[in-house]
Amino acid sequence: MKLFNKIGTRLILAVSFTVIIIIGVFAYFNIQSHSENLISEVERHSNQLSETVKNTMRFDMLQNNREHIARLVNTVAKEEGIKYIRIFNKKGEIIYSTDNAQIGTMLDKKAESCYACHSENEPLQKLPISKRTRIFKLHPDSTGILGIINPIYNEESCWNSDCHAHSSDQTVLGVLDITVDLKEVERLTDESKMDVALFALIAILIIAIILRIFVKILIQRPVRDLVKATNYVAVGNLSYRIKYTRKDEIGQLADAFDNMTRKLAETRMQLFQSDKMASIGRLAAGVAHEINNPLTGVLTYSSFLLKRVKNNPEMKADLEVIVRETKRSREIVKGLLDFSRQSTPKKGNVGIKEIMDNAIAVISNQLKINHITVEKKCGENVPSITADANQVQQVFLNLLINAIDAIGNKGGKIFIVSKEISLSPYGTIQIRNATCPKGHSLIDEEHKIDGLPSIKLKAKSTHNEGFVHLDPIYGKNQHHYGIQFNEDEKLRLFCPQCGVSLVDESKKSPTCGAPTYNLIVPEKGIIEGCTKFDCNWQKWDAVDNDGNINFLEIKISDTGSGIDPKYLSKIFDPFYSTKGQQGTGLGLSVIWGIINNHKGKIIVDSAINEGTTFTIHLPVQND
Repeated sequence: MKLFNKIGTRLILAVSFTVIIIIGVFAYFNIQSHSENLISEVERHSNQLSETVKNTMRFDMLQNNREHIARLVNTVAKEEGIKYIRIFNKKGEIIYSTDNAQIGTMLDKKAESCYACHSENEPLQKLPISKRTRIFKLHPDSTGILGIINPIYNEESCWNSDCHAHSSDQTVLGVLDITVDLKEVERLTDESKMDVALFALIAILIIAIILRIFVKILIQRPVRDLVKATNYVAVGNLSYRIKYTRKDEIGQLADAFDNMTRKLAETRMQLFQSDKMASIGRLAAGVAHEINNPLTGVLTYSSFLLKRVKNNPEMKADLEVIVRETKRSREIVKGLLDFSRQSTPKKGNVGIKEIMDNAIAVISNQLKINHITVEKKCGENVPSITADANQVQQVFLNLLINAIDAIGNKGGKIFIVSKEISLSPYGTIQIRNATCPKGHSLIDEEHKIDGLPSIKLKAKSTHNEGFVHLDPIYGKNQHHYGIQFNEDEKLRLFCPQCGVSLVDESKKSPTCGAPTYNLIVPEKGIIEGCTKFDCNWQKWDAVDNDGNINFLEIKISDTGSGIDPKYLSKIFDPFYSTKGQQGTGLGLSVIWGIINNHKGKIIVDSAINEGTTFTIHLPVQND
């Protein structure tokens, strides 16, 4: 029974059954046509023979030479296939026959063999050739017999002959009846049936074998590979891949499977990293008290010493650094705990220049040891911003330490440039919250695009159904599509949770005329976008009407070894480090979290052996 549960066996049986029906119908009509052609040929031959016999007997009938007529009839009847030959007169009396016992007997004119020539006891004046033949059987088990009748019409030479046997008003003098045995025709028909049956059997076997080969290559092997891959994934091997280059549905299925396993692996890694972050949070909560105790001691004694060295400016400056950095260390421990819990930063009005100077002062010794110089360039009237000073200093400090590590002890430069810029919200503003009309959140924290949570929508095309993840940056179109569709196809978009449609058919994209989708941003209006794949139109009136947004831009560049471009998309992931065992992988993830909590953005640009530039945008007006 397992054999019939296989898709290949079912497909072969279905195709074989279809072939049997097609060949059966073809064979039936072919045999019917062949049999009709054979009978038509026998009819033609019999009709020619009948005409030949009638024309041969003409002279003997005019001479009323009965012996010659009987001899001719008996001679012709000896031809293979002829059963018997008879001649009837106008009264239906058999006057000549190859069977002497029939001579002198009368025929029933109402019988099947005579009805074609007689209707209402009146003879037909003319009989078409198509009505001269008949096929019958003497008994049910006998072979078929074809009979052909040929009327013998009265002619002038008949009523003017010496015998004066017929008058001129008589039309038909008699009928010549020849019957032919159809045994040979039936034998050929039976042979045709056997040939067709044998051909059908051979054709079905050949088709089944060919189909079996193609099914095995095109379906069974790929399906078996998919089942095998599924079993690997089921036991936790998410690195298994199906390497198909086919462009058909099986290839698309394999690509979808590989994409699914890749996403599962990424999700598992994210969960693993989330567990790590949770562990770090628990660890931070456990050690915060233990770390703060010695820090409190250091702070207490350094503050006490600071009061006793008022007359020693050099020592006082050093102790002030110790006091300040001890307090900051205490805040860093608390900040790490707050970051793991996604706490809200304590914002105040701060100046970037002062924060940057403090960060540089902390690492001044490292800069000297590694022969690194820092060049600062601040624009005129750089505004203060609303931010958490300790967290922003932590950002600068981490970036500067990374720059020192990248440069090494060979010496180099770090450039810091800060200025105020004005940017359009289009391509800049992050969509941090989006809902469907029923209030369900569309933000997907697990699937990220450029490190930012994406907007997850359910999508349906003409033939496919799946999910799409929209770029969370307003105006950017680095969307991730989980389904395949034509590039000019219009998508139907729905809420993944409740299934409500997000498409507004009444509104059209001004660029291509396709329907638009609507995303509700609480307290920030509605974002509109085009449902056509290759159209990048988006509109967010609430932020567009506010005009350009002022940002404080800080660029920190170094002349270090740089970062391989293929790693740039991962450097902000927790526990991902390009320093090997020397890094924890938390520095840049903490930086990204701090910047994100300040509603800012950080961008990295790097090239091998050319250096790295981190660009930070912090909004000047930050609520």
